[in-house]
Amino acid sequence: MAKYLLLKHYRGAPAAVNDVPMDQWEPDEVSAHIGFMQDFAARLESTGEFVDAQALSPEGTFVRYDGEGRPPVTDGPFPETKDLIAGWMVIDVDSYDRALELAGELSAAPGAGGKPIHEWLEIRPFLTAPPTVTE
Repeated sequence: MAKYLLLKHYRGAPAAVNDVPMDQWEPDEVSAHIGFMQDFAARLESTGEFVDAQALSPEGTFVRYDGEGRPPVTDGPFPETKDLIAGWMVIDVDSYDRALELAGELSAAPGAGGKPIHEWLEIRPFLTAPPTVTE
């Protein structure tokens, strides 16, 4: 089994086919989308492929170390930034092909008008071992 992170983007990925921002959806469209996501996760739980999933708010802050004894440096929040992650799901599957299959299904979540979003999802494999460094 291999773990993959499926990233859902607010912005930053190529535009979805049904590219109406969620804040412009009707309440029943939002409910249908969330229900789809919950049903998808429940199905993967039943097969042992679901690890975790979370939705994220569009606000965030960048933080970095600024030296011993100094407070961290922050920058943000930047809700207008090009790349905002809407949420993520971690899956544990037998193969990359299965990860692709599931990401394709998740891309069909309903959006405005109840039609599939056809959104782009980013698939990121978890590192299973540290990289080898050779000289």
